[in-house]
Amino acid sequence: MGSPVLSLNNVQLTLQGNAGPVPILKGISLNVERGETLGLTGPSGSGKSSLLMLMGGLESATGGSITALGKDFASLNEDALARFRRDHMGIVFQSFHLIPTMTALENVATPLELAKDPDAFDKAMAELEAVGLGERTDHYPAQLSGGEQQRVALARAAAPRPDILLADEPTGNLDSATGESIIELLFNLRDRHGATLVLVTHAQELAARCDRVIGLRDGVLA
Repeated sequence: MGSPVLSLNNVQLTLQGNAGPVPILKGISLNVERGETLGLTGPSGSGKSSLLMLMGGLESATGGSITALGKDFASLNEDALARFRRDHMGIVFQSFHLIPTMTALENVATPLELAKDPDAFDKAMAELEAVGLGERTDHYPAQLSGGEQQRVALARAAAPRPDILLADEPTGNLDSATGESIIELLFNLRDRHGATLVLVTHAQELAARCDRVIGLRDGVLA
């Protein structure tokens, strides 16, 4: 087996609260292999989303080390981290995070345009068709249902062909039927592009689809 896609060694995260420092993650060590699907589960407040944010370089660890594709996050400044995410990661949030003034097509094309991809709009169209939204490309987020917005978010995350796909409660704001279709799309994207998938979920049926499930409780691996 090659070197892990993601490697966390004794990772800690302590945030400053009104009453002093609050330990969120207390020494997390784990490796994620290429092509693996890893589910992160645990009660609210256990540190799942914080761990995912650290894996995406969206939050900085206060202790330990995080390496992704051989890059030590501590050695990268904010600009370098942003470029690394652009080139290697797709991130899907519970609350979609679409740009309201852009159409579905423009939302999906944006990361490709930022990467100066000359085929940004053709690739964005192909991804929207792959998630079943070929007829909705000119619609704005406010004109789309929650499930459709999450499909746009999935297409946007997948369009740059990321090595690593991170998803934070991707079905959390959706009804069960819509959630199931999003799960299918997520795993189809993983299969089509060969991405490594790490997802935070409360949904047992989603966790059951993963190659490996890790539980968190009070900031440590359960």
